[in-house]
Amino acid sequence: MSASVSSRIHSMTAFARVERQLPEATLIWELKSVNHRYLEVSTRLPDAFRDVDFSVREHCRKALSRGKVECTLRYQLASAEGSLTLNEALVKELAEAASRVEGLLQHPAPVNVAEIMRFPGVLGGVDVNLADLQKDALSLLDEALVALAESRAREGDALADMITDRLDQVLVQVERARTALPLILEHLRERLKKRVEDIIESADPQRLEQEVVMLAQKMDVAEEMDRLGAHVTEVRRTITEGGSCGRRLDFLMQELNREANTLGSKSVDTETTQASVELKVLIEQMREQVQNIE
Repeated sequence: MSASVSSRIHSMTAFARVERQLPEATLIWELKSVNHRYLEVSTRLPDAFRDVDFSVREHCRKALSRGKVECTLRYQLASAEGSLTLNEALVKELAEAASRVEGLLQHPAPVNVAEIMRFPGVLGGVDVNLADLQKDALSLLDEALVALAESRAREGDALADMITDRLDQVLVQVERARTALPLILEHLRERLKKRVEDIIESADPQRLEQEVVMLAQKMDVAEEMDRLGAHVTEVRRTITEGGSCGRRLDFLMQELNREANTLGSKSVDTETTQASVELKVLIEQMREQVQNIE
């Protein structure tokens, strides 16, 4: 895998198909990958390749770290012109087996001759070294895994662009709240003056002190905004470093959401409340996409 691919973030959703034509057969790998908490590999192999099932899984584990991956191998034996032979004994065995299966079913479908002809060993004509063919299949699998990684990286680039755009918008909302604070504080001072007049009339100086402390605590959101900015910087750094960073990004999304919730709970004005709501919408959009990052 090239450094340019491994240094990017990877989506866990991708598809790759590779094909190799050999003198004795044609091999085709199809790999499908979707998001998953861990790496889960499933295989669909022809009977002749069952022996390499474990090796297929090992190759996938070396190339990938997360995702639900389905590996499907198809192959078609070649036949030399004029030398095609039919394994009649095997065909008879298949026919007898099909007859017994039909007897167990209420509405059996008719046996397809083409499917019987595709059964391994029915048609001959070219000598095949199965061990060599299995090695070729594993070699081709490595090519398919490289293609899958490239596809996941391209999808990851799109996710990175989307997240970066949302991060820019997060900073816009943070600045929106920061800019509005002086005006909000001025309005609160006016409200406090009126309360002071009521307090003086009621001759309760302790109440004034309580009001001042409560308002100061409620308006202290500078720390939350600073942490939001710090988390945005860390998300950008993580995306730039690339690699398997999905779990770290998911944690950072939780931290961003925590600060946005705190900002909303401390809000005493519609401007900061709206900024908090917008922040949570942007963070949720990023969180949904982060779930798909390896």
